[in-house]
Parts: sequence; structure tokens; C-alpha cells
Amino acid sequence: MRIVIAGVGEVGMYLADMLNRGNHDVVIIDPVKEKLTEIATYYDLMTVQGTATSLVTLQKAEVGDADLFIAVTRTQEANIISSILAKKLGAKKTIARIDNNEYVIEEHRQIITELGIDSLVYPEILASNEIVNIIKHPGILKSIEFAQGRLTLFSLRVKQNTPIANRTLMEIDKQYSDLKARVVAISRGKHTIIPRGGDIIKPGDVIFVVVESEDRDKVRQILNQERIDIKNIMILGGSRIGIKTAQALENDYYVKLFEKDRDKSVMLADILQKTLVIQAEARTADFLIDEGIERVDAFIAVTGNSEINILTSLLAKQLGVKLTIAEVENNDYLQLARKMDIDYLINKKLIAASHIFAHTISASVITVQTFTETQAEVLEFEVPEGAKITRRPLKEIDFPKGAIIGGGERNGESFIAVGDTQIRPGDHVVVFALPDVIEKVAKYFK
Repeated sequence: MRIVIAGVGEVGMYLADMLNRGNHDVVIIDPVKEKLTEIATYYDLMTVQGTATSLVTLQKAEVGDADLFIAVTRTQEANIISSILAKKLGAKKTIARIDNNEYVIEEHRQIITELGIDSLVYPEILASNEIVNIIKHPGILKSIEFAQGRLTLFSLRVKQNTPIANRTLMEIDKQYSDLKARVVAISRGKHTIIPRGGDIIKPGDVIFVVVESEDRDKVRQILNQERIDIKNIMILGGSRIGIKTAQALENDYYVKLFEKDRDKSVMLADILQKTLVIQAEARTADFLIDEGIERVDAFIAVTGNSEINILTSLLAKQLGVKLTIAEVENNDYLQLARKMDIDYLINKKLIAASHIFAHTISASVITVQTFTETQAEVLEFEVPEGAKITRRPLKEIDFPKGAIIGGGERNGESFIAVGDTQIRPGDHVVVFALPDVIEKVAKYFK
């Protein structure tokens, strides 16, 4: 696939990294020469210096031959204009990153399509959706539903006293043979392991489990994961993520939002119907105590400043908050924060990049999801007629070693994948895969 990416920000860099592992012809456009030199040092791709809204620049990048044009520059206007121009020049499909809610309203969808933009990506909405999902499934590092909610993939940290600690997957499967669940990945330090029967689960590991929804609570009990009853939520930061999260939660929870800017606080008070908006920085222990932090069940720090989000989340945890969520956009801090006592980390750029990545997979992929705790991607495929994956039972198929099928859905019924499972046309299948084998995996679903 020939892919042109406009913008070498963190989303563009992450996409370049993901796409470089596959068999893609990638071209990067950016006006800053130093950025292009840096990215060309790490990846085998072509670079074009210039602004993405320039017809001359787009023609140099040969967007007319592009299968996919992705606009992820810093400005929404440049992304929209460059996508329109790229489509007019012949690009088969265009994607633009935006930051304005009115473009994603359903009644405006046809206007956007007629302009030549096939898909819009709003990172703040994607991040807010992830936070809301965390609040609704507390105690789990991350939870994603597939197959219309019949399958759940979630990640959990293994504690020292967890019954499955220091045991092989074969031993665990034997003891809990009636459980409709499968461990599909293990994150240990900086490494992600796609496990086999002989692999051992160790304390401190983050494990990724595919489970039929009816057995989700059983799995949590086995892993000693207590249910957290969330009623009171404190949000630090009136950013776009903060606003959208408050709007999504305020009807079901008691929400208090802190914003340091006075004018913005007044605006937020008008926008949010049931959220209590307070103008304050809320960064000290004394202030949080005065505001009743001891009664808060979930603390969400989304100020747009990674350092503040990390520090206040750690402070909230020390003051007894059961669940903390921090937005961390700085990749260097992200690696550091993973080792800290923060329950959840949100990175809207990585979430957006994974969302965009779904459009680059040359197979019947429905969704692509990412976990900040692992290098792997989670893909949901709809299996077409004649796909290679349908020819024999899974144990007889030479499936890539860096990937594993967790389960799927067939005719409204979910299933957990085992060696004897026969995948059929029309199935929806959930696959956990390391980036360097995703293209190989996709070939099984063509």
C-alpha cells in the first residue's frame, strides 16, 4: 500500500513506526527539514519538505498514486484542506485529524464526505471514550468490548498472592478448564510476550485476557481483583478531554471539575449541566483535602501538562483515591509513569494513531485498539469467504508466532479460540499481534 502522511508530530511518528514494519511504501510530508532528516534516519521511507496545503508539495509526494493520505499536522485547517486537495489529485482514501466537535456530528457527515474526506479522527473524543470505559469497568487496567459486547479483552496486573502467579498457562488452563477465557499476551518490563502453554505468569506481569462476557466477573475473582464502587469523580483540567469526559459521566456520577483559568471556568459552568465547576489549580495536598479528596473514588488528571497530571495523580493515590487516571502525552514520561502507582495512563496520540492504523491493514479488519502497557495491537477481523484462516483448525495452521487468536463471535454466539477451533466465513475474530507480524496476520483474513 502506498501511504502519504502529512505531519511529523507524535501521531505521524508513531504511524511511521507502525507502518515501517509492514510492506508499505510510505512518504512523509513536513515543512521542517530537521524533523524529516530525523525520521529518515530511523525508518526506510521517502520524505518531502513543504506544507501539506501546497499543491506543488502534494504533487512532489505523488499523492495521486496514494492508496491512503493521512493528514495529522498540528492544525485542523491544514488537515482538512490537504485531505481535500489530495482526494482531488487522485488519492484513493483520505483521513484528517480534527479538533472541532461540529465536524463529527452525523448530520454534517455527508458534507465532509462530499468534500473528499473519507474519515475524521478526533483524538480527544477517542481519549474521553477510553476514560469513560475505564470508569465503567474499574479495577481493570483497560477493557475493550468486541463482537457487539459478547467478548471482552482486558488487562490486569498480577499480584503476588494471585492464584495463577508462578504457574504455567498449561497448569492454569487445566485447573480452570470450565472458564471461557484465554490469556493472549503478557507484558513484562519492556517486553511483550505472545504466550504458549509453557510460559509462566509471574507477579508484576500485566496479562491480557480475552473472556466471554458472562465469565468476566469469575476471572476477576480468580485474579483477586476487587470491584471498585465509583460514585464521586474529580477531574483536574478543563481541556477538551476533561469537558467531554464530564459530559459523558455527569448524569450517572457526582462530578467535580477544577480549571485554573477564570474565563474558561465560567464557560465550562455554562456547558456542563450537572458537573460542579471550581476555578482552582488543585495541585496541593491541603487543597485536595479541603475539597474532600477522602470521599473521591476516581481522580482524572487531563490538564494537557503531563508532569502535572502524573504528580497530582500520585498525590491523589497517596491521599486514598481508589482509582487514578493521568493523561500523559510526553512519550519519555509515559515510559516512566508506567512504573509508578497510577492506575491508568491515557495518551490520545497513540490512541488516534492506532485508530488510523486500522485503515492501513489490507484485510477485513473492523477495529484496531492499542494498550499503553504493551507494544502489541488488538485487531478485530470479519472473516471473508475463502480466507486462509478458514481452511483448517487453528492447531494445523502455521499462524505467525508473534500473534494469537483470542476468540470470536459466530451467529450471535461468542467463543474462546483453542487448538481445535475452526474459523468460518462470517466470524468476527479478535487477534492480539506484535506490530512486525500484523501484515502477515492480515494475509490469513483476505
